[in-house]
Amino acid sequence: MVKRLEKIRINKFLASIGIGSRREIDKMILDNRIKINGQFPEPGIKVNCSDTIEIDGEKISLEIEKKVYYKLNKPKGYLSAVKDTREKTIVELIKTDKRIYPIGRLDLETEGLILLTNDGEIFNKIMHPKSKIYKKYFVVVKNKLSKFDIDKLENGIELEEGLTLPAIIENVEYESNKTSFYISIREGRNRQIRRMIKAIDNRVIYLKRVKIGKIELGDLKVGEYKKLTEEELNYLKTL
Repeated sequence: MVKRLEKIRINKFLASIGIGSRREIDKMILDNRIKINGQFPEPGIKVNCSDTIEIDGEKISLEIEKKVYYKLNKPKGYLSAVKDTREKTIVELIKTDKRIYPIGRLDLETEGLILLTNDGEIFNKIMHPKSKIYKKYFVVVKNKLSKFDIDKLENGIELEEGLTLPAIIENVEYESNKTSFYISIREGRNRQIRRMIKAIDNRVIYLKRVKIGKIELGDLKVGEYKKLTEEELNYLKTL
């Protein structure tokens, strides 16, 4: 909890009251979306509750909010974002008066488990590369997945930005001209699984995330959400 008159770095301060992650806040500052006492600040500036802070021209409340944590079964056609003028966003699906944001992303056509919170520290714990959290997905691809393809996925696929970390492939099943399987990865590159499958000359026709670390999608129906249990939250705090 932030002491009212203690001066701390702006990204940590705003993360503590649920505005976003530290990285997101730094970007907002660089994009001139944040003003401190009427001026555009540098990312390293220190602030406290006595300062006047505006985001996109709107003055924000600096009282410490109660932290909330949700898991959602994201439907297709929803962006993993807080606001967007062109598409529906997953935040619209959750009824809360808190300013929440997603932890990580799922692309527009991907379903499944995503976490949302107003706790910037939890965001950093999950997204930090050292956390080494595996995310597990159920995948259906257009054609048969060969043993050679599986070996390539498990050993790393060369993408434009470099070799992916090894993946875990489980429960491969063949049906006509389709293959279904589970894949676990511990990176978060843009559209990573779709690009990995494309790199082995195949195509994803269905993709759903079912697990983040020890947190499972469970029986949540598409579009449904619920608060994390005490056990799930304690797991996140130990990362």
